[in-house]
Amino acid sequence: MTTEGKKSAPVGRRVLLAGAVATVAAGALPQVAVGNARQAYPPNWPAPKPYGLADTREDLWPREDNSQILPLELRPRDKELGRVWMRDTYVNCFIVDGKPLYVATGTTRAAGTRGPGLWNDGLFVWTAPSMDGPWKLAETTGIRPGAEKGKVWSPEFVDENRPGRTVVAPWQEHWEADGEFGRRGNVWAPELHYFRGAWYLVACMGDHSKLVGTFMLVSEGGVAGPYRLVKGNLRKPFGDVVPGGPDFIEPGAYHHIDGGLFTEGDDAWLVLHNHVYAKFRDDMENIVPTTGLPRFHQQPYTPEPYLEGAYVFKHGGKYFLVQAAWDCISKTADGSTRHAYDPPGGGRARYQYDAVVAVADRFEGPYSRRWTAGVGAGHNNFFEDHKGGLWATYFRNPAHGYWADPSRIADSAVAGVVRLEWTGPEGNRLYVKRLDQG
Repeated sequence: MTTEGKKSAPVGRRVLLAGAVATVAAGALPQVAVGNARQAYPPNWPAPKPYGLADTREDLWPREDNSQILPLELRPRDKELGRVWMRDTYVNCFIVDGKPLYVATGTTRAAGTRGPGLWNDGLFVWTAPSMDGPWKLAETTGIRPGAEKGKVWSPEFVDENRPGRTVVAPWQEHWEADGEFGRRGNVWAPELHYFRGAWYLVACMGDHSKLVGTFMLVSEGGVAGPYRLVKGNLRKPFGDVVPGGPDFIEPGAYHHIDGGLFTEGDDAWLVLHNHVYAKFRDDMENIVPTTGLPRFHQQPYTPEPYLEGAYVFKHGGKYFLVQAAWDCISKTADGSTRHAYDPPGGGRARYQYDAVVAVADRFEGPYSRRWTAGVGAGHNNFFEDHKGGLWATYFRNPAHGYWADPSRIADSAVAGVVRLEWTGPEGNRLYVKRLDQG
């Protein structure tokens, strides 16, 4: 998720900063010398105890004073809602040909559907010269004159397959299973990266696909494509068959999901759900190893809940691991409300979809204890704008909890970005910009 290479330069890193390495007491401001001046940083907050409790303070929410919804160019399907309906929002900034280029993508829904399943119609990309826009759909009309503008990949593009060039593998096509569900096949959680002068799009075929799991596309042109599938995904998703997913998924179909790209120098790694990783071959066509992937060394919660969206960034010589966790609410013996990253069930209900972060000296870990970086900001990415400002994406998860409430559902699934604040090289945490930190 950082992108560093000889031919490409990100404006910065998707920075995830943790404070288990030199935690600063609340109220104490760490300082670092900058020339002859001393720069003050906001403090780390002590983590709630016991480990696994969620921090729900208003300071950690995306709010009107610290966030915005990006004015993405509307497609015909978006005009009734007045904005783009999006989950798993991804935004980043890269330097391309000496100029900043902002990109946005995410999980969208097909016209006339309520969400991204049982099927959706592919992946769309928006670009802009700055955060404030104008945000335009990628110019794909020269590649597919009769297709919808901005759509860079879809299971519908199967007719573009040629000998030696696969755009859509058989396991990614739309399909029907004995009429039980009707049309099926959806794609989730895309991330777009510029690495060694090429564009890579990592995404996941969703629960209603023939095979569920992560794949990668590489552009044969610019950010708009045309994209083709890498060779390692011609027959299946990356990684191993793993347990999980809804009951209707056939045995052997479910693989590691929510994949993302992490790069350092000229090397690249795939970071996958279930907290595993693998290095890409130099030609970026497959990972090594292809099965039996190693796992990050983490400090899990007790019990460890279902986590999603795992990825890694490097900043200041440290490696930061971010994941999405549901804050579940329950009642304690004295009648008070408990917020914790517990598995749902047993009197516990999902409340907010949070971003939790940990830090390590090495890519593989061991990682520190996690902390809440943003309330309701789970399954996101962190990035730096071309002026050095730090941001995170968020989308207000409409699946459960706070944003699924009928009074709020119309404001869910957004292309949101929220400012971040760093607690400095001693504190080494990144939070959603808090109310009381100036």
